[in-house]
Amino acid sequence: MPFELKIGLRYLKAKRKSTFISIITFISTAGVTLGVMALIVVLAVMTGFERDLKEKILGTNAHLVVIRSGAPMDDYRTMMERLQQLPGVEAATPFIYNQVMLSTGRHVSGVVLRGIDSVSDKKVTRLSRAIVQGSMDSLDPPRGSDADPGILIGRELAKHLNLFLGDRVNVVSPTGTITPLGMMPKLKPFKVTGIFNTGMFEYDSTLAYVSINQAQKFFDLGDTVTGIQLKVADVYATTELAKNINRTYGPDLYARDWMQMNRNILFALKTEKVVMFIILTLIVLVAAFGIASTLFMVVMEKTRDIAILKTMGARSGSIMKIFVLEGLIIGVVGTVLGVLSGLLISFNLEPIINLVQKVTGKNFFSKEIYYLDHFPSHVVMSDVLIISITAILISFLATLYPAWQASRMLPAEALRYE
Repeated sequence: MPFELKIGLRYLKAKRKSTFISIITFISTAGVTLGVMALIVVLAVMTGFERDLKEKILGTNAHLVVIRSGAPMDDYRTMMERLQQLPGVEAATPFIYNQVMLSTGRHVSGVVLRGIDSVSDKKVTRLSRAIVQGSMDSLDPPRGSDADPGILIGRELAKHLNLFLGDRVNVVSPTGTITPLGMMPKLKPFKVTGIFNTGMFEYDSTLAYVSINQAQKFFDLGDTVTGIQLKVADVYATTELAKNINRTYGPDLYARDWMQMNRNILFALKTEKVVMFIILTLIVLVAAFGIASTLFMVVMEKTRDIAILKTMGARSGSIMKIFVLEGLIIGVVGTVLGVLSGLLISFNLEPIINLVQKVTGKNFFSKEIYYLDHFPSHVVMSDVLIISITAILISFLATLYPAWQASRMLPAEALRYE
């Protein structure tokens, strides 16, 4: 072991003449620990939110949507064949998109009604996997049957309207039809044949699905659709694909990818993650000032030791290295403790939150506000590594000035009053 490291460890273990120095050392270590722990937990939560939100968005929506500007798409079958031939496109499905009201007599709710092709939609979205009751294969009634067509609704919407599998619900179009008595809203009964749960409150409370044939009849669209949904091989290459479609098919068609449609949410999450990293790094920076203060007081306490070491032939670089290593040990110990406690909390965050909510009786996580139905946490080891390196680097920088001051001390000056 180098003598500089040995002396630095001895100074940390030695009993202090002033108890205050030991307290400052403990506070500095605790400050680094809390800063690193807070950084790991907060970034794990924000990464978890971002990951879960992307999964919910991509689970319910297609990777890319192609619509016709200002009018329904009548040649959608031909267009689907063309789009499926593009590099990276795996599947395509037509859809109809419109706003309606669902009425059960006592309850009314405004929703977005989507008409889908149950066969091709399974290849593009994950809606079929999100169905917890019923099935999406019974949206169209058998031919020649007088039974009501089927409708899929979200679990939160079913709770709001007090609907169960097999219940009837009226779909009301706000556009309506013109009659001798004036504009009358168009109404048609549907049977609840499936209830889905995507885990995202906004989708589960505002979306409903019917077959594309029933949507065309209800909205008097004929053999047209709103647009085409695409599934691609690489979800992060959709921006370039959308630009390629827009260039190829001109102003008639307009393609938008999932990142563009959810740009505000994704940008807010990314920006908040960066800002929180900067703010919480300030905790480590404050702890670094504590390390510097500790070293200044240790240098004052060990003035005679420094003079004796220099008299015995120790160089200024060695003296500086002693105190740099002493401060760095404080930073490393605090960082290791912070990483271990941060990982422990991050991996068990949801049970901890549930316990705190149970003890306090307060709900800290409202799914109506945060979109998701659980508290996500996802640890990215590269983030942990960056946090650890940043904390140790800040601790190292905090040791340089007091260590440099100790290395400049002259033995004669230090021993004058001894």
